[in-house]
Amino acid sequence: MGKIALLFAGQGAQHPGMGKELVHAQPVAKQTFDELESAMPGLSKLCFEGTKEELTRTENTQPAIFATDLAAARSLVARGINPDGVAGFSLGEVAALTFACAFSDMDGFALVRYRGELMAEACAAKPGGMRAVVKLTAAEVERLAKEAGAWPVNYNSPQQTVVAGSDEALAKLDVLVKEAKGRSLKVAVAGAFHSPYMESASAGLAKWLENKPPRPCIVDVWANKTAEPYPKDPSKIAEILAAQPSSPVLWTKTLENMQAAGFDSFVEVGPGTTLTGLVKRTLKGVTALSIETPEQLEAALGVLRKD
Repeated sequence: MGKIALLFAGQGAQHPGMGKELVHAQPVAKQTFDELESAMPGLSKLCFEGTKEELTRTENTQPAIFATDLAAARSLVARGINPDGVAGFSLGEVAALTFACAFSDMDGFALVRYRGELMAEACAAKPGGMRAVVKLTAAEVERLAKEAGAWPVNYNSPQQTVVAGSDEALAKLDVLVKEAKGRSLKVAVAGAFHSPYMESASAGLAKWLENKPPRPCIVDVWANKTAEPYPKDPSKIAEILAAQPSSPVLWTKTLENMQAAGFDSFVEVGPGTTLTGLVKRTLKGVTALSIETPEQLEAALGVLRKD
């Protein structure tokens, strides 16, 4: 049997009602939400009853997804499945690090809330957005992004690369992508994440981490910035994590490296099924599962226990 990886969902996966069914069905999920609710009153209501517009605001999105990710992961572990490694997409990486005990739940939650505030401030200072480009290779997207004055930032799968930049640059990119016979799809985020527009957020995180440095992870966490496991040195963990908001997400390479390291079961924890889809489009011969609802949890347990 190969190794099991948990993949923590990131921004863009949010939706009204996320986590509600799992919290009502799994005691450990409720415990996770209750603890985080004490630090952010109204968190549960935001996740369970918040509108799409409310959940799209960066300062709301990040703590909401963090809570749902962690609750889903803890629910799986409570039922006897322990991962051999974890990774998180963008803000999901903070949840992954928290799961791996680099931070306490409360410190991880404080970090993700501050990260959301910093990125919201960066969005206000330098407005922009993101586009998911499909039907073109990463090399083609890199060329078109450069021509448009934008940046390729999320290497999601061999068939999808996300570009960030100003509204003007993205409008130009839309035209260039269409001319190249590709498709350009707007991403449901509030700014040009993982681009130089987020450098102020990275600087703010670096200062925060000086006061609350991470601990060595108890399970390997594969980093977006390097597509390799985080090092054991807390100062190196802090350096990589602080740079993450303004650095590209090397997701395709991360999945490929994890498979090469022996992972063959990938379980997305948190809202949506975005990462599950990316696994299926990137890797062959692996199992890809999603856990957000009680039904998905039971289905995943059935598959993982057979393996």
